[in-house]
Amino acid sequence: MSMTGDAALAAMQGAVFGDLKRNWGWLLALGIVCIILGTIGFYMTFALTLASVQVFGILILAGGVLQLLDAFTCKGWKGMLWHVLIALLYLGAGAVMLYDPLLASKFLTLVIAALLIAVGVARFIIGLQLRPADGWYWPVLSGLISSLLGGMIIAQWPLSGLWVIGLFVAIELVVNGWSYVFVALAARKAGQAEATGASR
Repeated sequence: MSMTGDAALAAMQGAVFGDLKRNWGWLLALGIVCIILGTIGFYMTFALTLASVQVFGILILAGGVLQLLDAFTCKGWKGMLWHVLIALLYLGAGAVMLYDPLLASKFLTLVIAALLIAVGVARFIIGLQLRPADGWYWPVLSGLISSLLGGMIIAQWPLSGLWVIGLFVAIELVVNGWSYVFVALAARKAGQAEATGASR
């Protein structure tokens, strides 16, 4: 490729990555942390399932309390009754998740499956938008894997809901981590190529 072609490719990749060329280290660190957490999760899938359900239960319970408090501080509006009913539903769902996380895990498998599929589609689109930069296919592959994992959760529901959540969350963390690592390295390479082209 000619010097002009190299410079054009560097400029095009620079436009794709933007400020990530200078801040690629943060994305690399995030990828490494995701890989480590996912690897740990492989050895504690049941515990990760219960922990996920309980943390989600605490968040929903807290949301219900805040919404109930908000409903009683905003008296006189027509939506107050519905606001209170939604808050009570949040409180009930959060209480069930904390009281019986095993039962709640079966229903959360569907939520996680939907999230994995949505994240997979989004990551696939991000990868296509990074073309023709180096490493663009890693987010595409990561998106396909995430969507496949979501589909597998739905196919195994509800029987394997006790361990599948933890296992698939661990897999998702590892795949996501490697995707971030490769995108960060591609951004670093694009920044180096741009700097080399600017110095000529």
